[in-house]
Amino acid sequence: MHSSKRAARAARASGRLAILTAQEIDELYGLPRFTEEERQLYFDLSPGERATVEAVQMTVAAVHLTLQLGYFKASHRFFVYTREAVLPDLEHIRRRYFPHLDLDTITLLSKPTRLAQQHVILDLCAYRLRDAAAKAALEQKAQRAALLSTQPIFLLREALAYLTTERLVAPGYTYLQEMVGRVVAGERRRLTQLLAGALTPAIVARLDALLQAGEGMYAISVLKHEPKDFSYGELRQEVERRTFFAPLHAFGQSFLASAGLSTESIKYYASLVQFYTVYKLQRMAPATTRLYLLCFASHRFRQINDNLVDAFIHLIDQYEQQAKGAAELAAQRTLTEASANLDAAGQVLQLFVDPSIPDSTPFATVKQHAFSLLAPERIPLVSAHLRAVAFDKTACEWAHYGSLHHTFKRNLRHLFCALDFAGLAEDAPLLEAVTFLQDLLRQGKPPRQAKPAAFPTEVLTKSVQRYLYTRGEKPKDKRLEVDRYEFLVYRLLRNGLEGGNVYIQDSNEFRSFEDDLINPDRWKDKEAVLREIGAPLLLAPIQETLAAFRADLDVGFHRVNERIASGENNHIKVTSTGDKRRWTLVYPREEEPTNSPFYRQLPGVGIVDLLRFVAARTGFLRAFTHVLDRYVKQGRIRASSSPALWPGAPTWGCGRWPRSPASASQPSARRRATSCGQRPSTRETTRLPTPRPRCPCSTPTTLMARRIRVAMVSASKRRLRPSMRGMPASTSA
Repeated sequence: MHSSKRAARAARASGRLAILTAQEIDELYGLPRFTEEERQLYFDLSPGERATVEAVQMTVAAVHLTLQLGYFKASHRFFVYTREAVLPDLEHIRRRYFPHLDLDTITLLSKPTRLAQQHVILDLCAYRLRDAAAKAALEQKAQRAALLSTQPIFLLREALAYLTTERLVAPGYTYLQEMVGRVVAGERRRLTQLLAGALTPAIVARLDALLQAGEGMYAISVLKHEPKDFSYGELRQEVERRTFFAPLHAFGQSFLASAGLSTESIKYYASLVQFYTVYKLQRMAPATTRLYLLCFASHRFRQINDNLVDAFIHLIDQYEQQAKGAAELAAQRTLTEASANLDAAGQVLQLFVDPSIPDSTPFATVKQHAFSLLAPERIPLVSAHLRAVAFDKTACEWAHYGSLHHTFKRNLRHLFCALDFAGLAEDAPLLEAVTFLQDLLRQGKPPRQAKPAAFPTEVLTKSVQRYLYTRGEKPKDKRLEVDRYEFLVYRLLRNGLEGGNVYIQDSNEFRSFEDDLINPDRWKDKEAVLREIGAPLLLAPIQETLAAFRADLDVGFHRVNERIASGENNHIKVTSTGDKRRWTLVYPREEEPTNSPFYRQLPGVGIVDLLRFVAARTGFLRAFTHVLDRYVKQGRIRASSSPALWPGAPTWGCGRWPRSPASASQPSARRRATSCGQRPSTRETTRLPTPRPRCPCSTPTTLMARRIRVAMVSASKRRLRPSMRGMPASTSA
């Protein structure tokens, strides 16, 4: 943040563009700061480079030649440095290539020697310095790039990429700043001149009105406003802003395309309207301000379309979720009601075998009795449940869409009418339905008033026809549910927009794929286009390109074979059987030695003896208390009691195991000791708590470790039993 502000202040003071921050300038032009791995990489010398360095008579000059060569490999630039700044790199080079040279004897080179070494490095790396022709070509490249985008950072990156491709040493940052400034100013001057000849009085009046205040606020400030949410009021205002920008966008679309202005350049000039205040825009040259405002209107119009499409998709998703939720609730409710009426259904079935009902009883009487047990409207639900008929959730969803017709008509129709949709050939049925509905709604005619036969029905698949038609009085009569049809078109349109099959002509996010391609008329002369963008690889015949790649691969194969045959590559093992040679990779051993061979020469010492030795020298045991401190007699732990301390160590892990509520307030030594294979103290045998989960110390994964500890304890008892006779019973193992 501070570096960018410093760079901006410095640029304003000098009159140049602020393209990079101070940190970015340092990263691009600063002295390389290598890690040890990077030093190994960049200071590595090829055979030709090694021969050039060895040909230098003065050793100090050879060191600096290696240093400058490594820096040039990393950044393709030359540096003037102090000795202290490059001391770590000098030490690496001295240690690697000149081990007999004293570091203190390495001094800086004179300017003539340093410049001479730069020419040597240029020859080694096949680079060249800039001359007048190279500078002119660089500026022409920047001018062509300005047709794609006039963002200064884009032009700077294109210039640096061109220098790398042409293997030219990059100029200083100040030169690039001035060149980019000239290119940006020249492109803006070209566009303002074209705009001045194309503007009409009506467009001029509309553009100038944007900077005029009305009702206490400038018009441009109101039009910059973005919708806060997808509510009806916010979206209505967005549609009104789209209506205002429509004439400016129509003019700008034709002018900007004829002027050769790219989408990125339009976006950049539009961002300047957001960046500058109204006061600063009013103080600019009128031609420049109108160019910025026209680009802003064109870009804002596309942005509004994106906002409306996003709202359209979001609202349809919301209605779908509501319908699915309603269908789930209906299915649950139906299942609950059917289950609740099963007892009544059983009583109804019992009527058919009831001996108290004579066979001569009229069916109407039996039917009336059955309806008294189970209501007539409940019988279809129970019957479907008994026959295991699946609940039709889709039908319930479409019924819910019908109940939402007031909501989605109010929120979706004004978005649907404002947008212009297009699509692929396979989406022709959908686009036909879209055009039909838009024509009706834009004329103010409700779709319900249109003739049912006029609706395009090719968009209706067989899977949805049963839900969009209702039966009439006659069995063969079908009536189209217009509200459901309208929502189906909206939903299919949403699917097409998300899938990319349907697009918006004037949009940034939902435009056609062909909008990003080069104009077909211009692509007819594709060789000129490739020369303009600087793609020599694409201009060359494919046979020559493949031959060059094959030659590079052959050179690489030859070098790899030489390194393997000479044994320089330690990762490949060569075995010979007669005239045949076999190469295999050298894999590391599966089991690497844990300890150094040095430790194998030392005699082994038990852990108990080691603890006693350290305790005798440091007295560290005095800082410990027994793990069962509550149940033992207090006293100082002597060095000879370390065997008693060690057997209790396994119980430390057991103390973390969850305890039962009965044992949480009073831990038991027997419980913790038995879980680790220790013999319990006799004083605890009558106070066993409630059994608890198995201790992790008794799992098979710790069996070997436990056996080792038990063996060590037994060994320590045999060696130190006389010294333990005076210890309390509860502290012994």
